Amino acid sequence: MTRRFVLLCLALAAATVQAVDATKALHDFFAAEWDYTMEHSPTWASELGDRRWNDQWPDLTPAAIAAEHRHNQEALVRLRQLDRKALAPRDQLNYDLFEHSLTQSIEGHAFRWHLVPLNQRGGLQTEDELADSLRFETLKDYEDWLARLRALPRYAAQTTDLMREGIRARIVHAKVVMQRVPAQIEKQIVCDPEKSPFYKPFANIPKALAADRERLQQEARAVIARQVVPAYRAFHEFFTKDYLPACFDQVGCWQMPDGERRYAFEAKKFTTTSLTPREIHELGLKEVARIRAEMLAIKDKVGFKGDLPAFFQFLRSDPQFYYKSAPELLVGYHAMSRRIDPLLVKVFKTLPRMPYGVEAIPDKIAPDTTTAYYRPPAADGSRAGTYFVNLYRPETRPKWEMMALSLHESVPGHHLQIALAQEQGELPKFRRYGSYTAFIEGWGLYSEHLGEELGLYTDPYDKFGQLTYEIWRAVRLVVDTGIHSLKWDRQRAIDFFKANAPKQENDITNEIDRYISWPGQALAYKVGELKIKEVRTRAAKELGPKFDLREFHDVVLRNGAVPLEILERFVGEWVEEKQRPN
Repeated sequence: MTRRFVLLCLALAAATVQAVDATKALHDFFAAEWDYTMEHSPTWASELGDRRWNDQWPDLTPAAIAAEHRHNQEALVRLRQLDRKALAPRDQLNYDLFEHSLTQSIEGHAFRWHLVPLNQRGGLQTEDELADSLRFETLKDYEDWLARLRALPRYAAQTTDLMREGIRARIVHAKVVMQRVPAQIEKQIVCDPEKSPFYKPFANIPKALAADRERLQQEARAVIARQVVPAYRAFHEFFTKDYLPACFDQVGCWQMPDGERRYAFEAKKFTTTSLTPREIHELGLKEVARIRAEMLAIKDKVGFKGDLPAFFQFLRSDPQFYYKSAPELLVGYHAMSRRIDPLLVKVFKTLPRMPYGVEAIPDKIAPDTTTAYYRPPAADGSRAGTYFVNLYRPETRPKWEMMALSLHESVPGHHLQIALAQEQGELPKFRRYGSYTAFIEGWGLYSEHLGEELGLYTDPYDKFGQLTYEIWRAVRLVVDTGIHSLKWDRQRAIDFFKANAPKQENDITNEIDRYISWPGQALAYKVGELKIKEVRTRAAKELGPKFDLREFHDVVLRNGAVPLEILERFVGEWVEEKQRPN
């Protein structure tokens, strides 16, 4: 054995040890950071099934918010002290994604979005909904919920303090959307504690806890009457007398401090691209024009004689397109899901093990929220995914939108993608349960398009519904940038939406109000969908007969949600691998 060979062996052994040490250090870092996140986001931890902090609300004090910012800065320093070069490519990506998340959080802290801790779609006034995500099986589960109820006045006071600072800093919402909130708060101010939404878990205490049932119920009634209801009464007074009058009379975050840079940051964050608001606005106008042309073709195909606005009105108003009652509408959604599920194997190799259910959006928020949304499964497998549908005013919920909506929110959209990501056990938790909106919502919108390949748009009105949902997301690019960057007023945004999609005015108004109170989020859908379609088209062209759609979907989904540039890289690497000679 030569001396040179010995030295080479020693060098390889040292490199192996270095790689093992670097990998362990990185994953130890990820585990510690995940525990920190869960501890400081106790409601999210509860939703994921991590019950360690089930008796707590988040700490919203300025000291806690400042401490979290310092923690992120220190975590970034610790991460960068690790030897990235010694890591395997997969862990280099994990490193890069976590670094990106930290730098984005640190940059975003300067904009102080924590000063707007609620909006018309949720916040302190809807915190009772957390109970729907929890298990109530043991005595500790109930004791933890009681502890949360006792702590709610402090949580409400912290929320109020943040909003008072928001008034001083001029970081507030628009008055037109905040006018919806007082009625939501009022639903928490009950005379009978058993009518409180927070009492719901105590109404059906399991038989195994019969010996404690009376005590638990008595304590729940007492804490709701003496602490929860007074806290909401005080919050309602603050909200109506102080906060609402201080809200902006106009709409758009351009009114906030450093509004232009603030919105550009949100656009970059939600799309994971460097597109400017103006570029996104122009992209939206281009997409709206393209999709309108397809809509005109379907209008002609069904033999409608009027123009497109008249066809929109026909779709909005003709009784044939609507269920007569909320129960019938819910049955229709269940039937839709049963049509989709058996067809998935046509275009997917890998499906999640976790099931999903279809439920109604709670009555108290249904008038103020969107057509549907999805709640992911609990990480511990104790709760399935849930596709929530809006049954409020069924005469405004057309049948022709239900297929595209179901494809987006359940399968092959959010449930398939998110549940599958959670089941990727080799990925760090921050990737399995984290999110990039452009990927997740882009996949949801792309899934609506897959209805064509699954043979689900046999009815031309269902296909028109898919185009309606696609143009809705293209409209978002125009109106979100219009509101927050180009200073459009609310009515102009509503009018543009109404002129380009046959959705009901109630839905349109709720959507526009959502964009007003959530700057930039609505940009993610169309930008993400266009990127997924782009990389699919390119891969199909380069691979020709070697292109396999089921395999392509595996490549897109097997790494969880990632920024769009990373997705593009994954697909490119797959194409190169497929092109290599056997």
